[in-house]
Amino acid sequence: DTARQPDNNITTMASNRRTDILSLIHLRSDGRRPHEIRHMSCHLGALPSTTDCGSALPTSACSGSSLVSMGLTQVLCVVRGPCEVGRRSEELPDRATLEVNMKTTPFAPPGDRRSVNPTTDRRLIEQSHLLQKALSASILLHLYPKSKISVTVMVLADDGGRLEAAINAATLALMDAGIPLKDMVCACSAGRWNAGGSDEIVVDLNRREIQAATGTGGGGGGTSDTIYLPVATMPQRGTIVLSQCESRLSGGAEAFGEVLEAAMGGCQMVMEVMAAAVRERGAGLWKAKEGKANVLLDDW
Repeated sequence: DTARQPDNNITTMASNRRTDILSLIHLRSDGRRPHEIRHMSCHLGALPSTTDCGSALPTSACSGSSLVSMGLTQVLCVVRGPCEVGRRSEELPDRATLEVNMKTTPFAPPGDRRSVNPTTDRRLIEQSHLLQKALSASILLHLYPKSKISVTVMVLADDGGRLEAAINAATLALMDAGIPLKDMVCACSAGRWNAGGSDEIVVDLNRREIQAATGTGGGGGGTSDTIYLPVATMPQRGTIVLSQCESRLSGGAEAFGEVLEAAMGGCQMVMEVMAAAVRERGAGLWKAKEGKANVLLDDW
């Protein structure tokens, strides 16, 4: 252990030196500009789709699926339904029941290998509720009365922004399942804190930046001038469906409005990436219908 301690000190000094250099040229810790989102990739139809909702196997009951990566955060979403409600007491006569479950793998958070129970973990329960609230604003549930739509989100890697990635993945999975929506629900975060002596607003925060903004990483932060704001919007309608802020701001409504505007700009950039993935998926299905597509089993 004593032999490894100098190596750890050297690594920490090199990391701090790199952060100082990036701050001098107004770049973030991962090399991005303040209003630049992380590299985002979307894949619709990540799992084979079937119409059987009564099977015990989760993959055989998949109506639509998607795999979304935002930086090092990766989320898989599976949609089942519309299908029959298991219990008569859960039936709604005028609309469908939306069931949302958010889970995480033991290897998702870096440095933490504990298994998390989604039925008892407070953070997962809260994020499942927020995800359900955001999706309910867009899904046309009244078209499927007395039925159920189930959305299951599995967080494969968590480097910050897992709620935003889950909302984006769920939207694409619903579109892959053919469920009608009012508009795409796109999510992105924004934050504001005093970093390197300059008060700046950044978009699409990673895990390290979230810890600095909320003060959960043991490195300070979490003061009255810091804020972390996840936002979900329907960009084509200009509607905010989710906005969660747990910080106390000294700047009041004006400071909040600036961060909210930056987050909405990030949602617009996310929508462009998601729309391109939907067009690519649609073009592939059309080619398959015309018999002009080459099917690759391991294309991702």
